[in-house]
Amino acid sequence: MNRLILALDVYEKERALRIARETKEFLWGIKVNWPLIIGAGLRIITELKQVTGLPIIADLKLADIPNTHRLIAKKVFEVGADYLITHGFVGKDSVKAVMELGETIIVVEMSHPGAKEFIQPVTDRLIELANELEPFGVIAPATRPERVRYIRKKLHKSIKILSPGVGAQGGKVGEVLKAGADYIIVGRSIYNAENPGDAAKNIWGEINANAKG
Repeated sequence: MNRLILALDVYEKERALRIARETKEFLWGIKVNWPLIIGAGLRIITELKQVTGLPIIADLKLADIPNTHRLIAKKVFEVGADYLITHGFVGKDSVKAVMELGETIIVVEMSHPGAKEFIQPVTDRLIELANELEPFGVIAPATRPERVRYIRKKLHKSIKILSPGVGAQGGKVGEVLKAGADYIIVGRSIYNAENPGDAAKNIWGEINANAKG
């Protein structure tokens, strides 16, 4: 089972498609964030699906009123995104506006140091929101495996944990898998590598070795 998600945070369309082709056999899916959408346009989601056949996650981290969420989600799902990431702190109504249109992933805690300031203090409330709404998954930080473990204990077992921060941010594959992550999200360590395919293969191998253990 593939558990690796590529965070494809580059600007250039052709570079993105080339990296996707080189890495696809080692991936579960590809996460597209604002840099690639701004650089290549929203239709890059469609093209990545055509090139790879993999699930595409639109990591827009929506944080707005329900109507705006609905307007954005409609277009994103129309071009082929399989999942859309939204913040939970904007409240149940805004999250539900996305969930009504497609599979949703809720941010319950982020991987950067600044997340400790305002998001981590309300993580429990965000976990409660996820348990009530039952999205496909939540985002939890590979940089703090103890937090992944904490979130996993409180989160419904049916809800997946997608964990960013492995590689350039310092997260370790073995630690975050042991803590309870279902999918590992890796960006710079793959797309900035001299050979992205080899980099993805190495991380894929590490994931499988730890998953067996």
